Amino acid sequence: MVRFAVRRLLVLLITLLAVSAATFAIPYASGGDPVRTILRSRVSDQALDPSALAALRSDLGLDRPILVQYLSWLGRAAHGDFGLSFTSRTPVDQLLGSAMGVSGTLAVIAIGLAFLAALPLGTLAAMRPGKRLDNGVTVLTQSFVAVPEYWLAPVLVLVFSRYLGWLPSAGWRDPTSIVLPAVVLALRPMAYFAQVTRAAMSDVLASPYMTAARSRGLSGRQAMLRHGLRNALLPVMTLFSLWFAGLLGGSVVVEVIFAIPGMGRLVYNAVVNHDIPLIQGGILSIVALAVLITTATDFLYALINPAVRVRDGAV
Repeated sequence: MVRFAVRRLLVLLITLLAVSAATFAIPYASGGDPVRTILRSRVSDQALDPSALAALRSDLGLDRPILVQYLSWLGRAAHGDFGLSFTSRTPVDQLLGSAMGVSGTLAVIAIGLAFLAALPLGTLAAMRPGKRLDNGVTVLTQSFVAVPEYWLAPVLVLVFSRYLGWLPSAGWRDPTSIVLPAVVLALRPMAYFAQVTRAAMSDVLASPYMTAARSRGLSGRQAMLRHGLRNALLPVMTLFSLWFAGLLGGSVVVEVIFAIPGMGRLVYNAVVNHDIPLIQGGILSIVALAVLITTATDFLYALINPAVRVRDGAV
């Protein structure tokens, strides 16, 4: 287990360093001059004289070697200091913290809805292969996979807000404003979770240890709860963590359509406004969070299923 943990932590560290380097290079890779961008956000184009550009470049340390700049930026980023937003002049970490709280709340509700709906659907479909319920779950999940969020969100707004008047169409004011965006975000992962759960449950039901459990006198339900459910949930856990990490980073389409002040909308506006510190801080935070969640899932997976550590050569 120790070797497994050391390997995963090394992969985590290397991944974060690679992501930080790519994020730092964004303003340079885009072909623009970050100093001109900063100064243009403060004054008009006519005021961009060479002396002002040189003074600001020296003040920000952008006249130093690129490696020195990167290490300095990385040191500040490690403490959560991404500087000030070009557009709002607010510390980026404050903007990210507020947006992450909103996206986190929405992600937890959406992924919870998806999991709670998918688990019984996938299990029941696997226990009745080829029957009406199985075929119905297959059609339902494939439909949700095929329907894009940018189509579903306006349809739900028209039905439940415009015509029925049951729910608000946009904003982040009270619990009712969470319902529509959470449902839109939950349907696609629910469909994938149900499909994976059905496939995993089918394998478990056909496995020798389930046959042996039933031969010892356990009912199908008891055998499933005691021996089958844990193994069937392992592939779902991996998918769960990937979707959860993605939703924590914010869904741009849903947050823009429903005017939700989350990470997706924040980074989208930062890109539109060329707000480089906010783009760098947002992207690095989203990717770092996703990598941390994936690594935590690997540890949990290895604890539940020791075969993972064996395959990894860590035992």
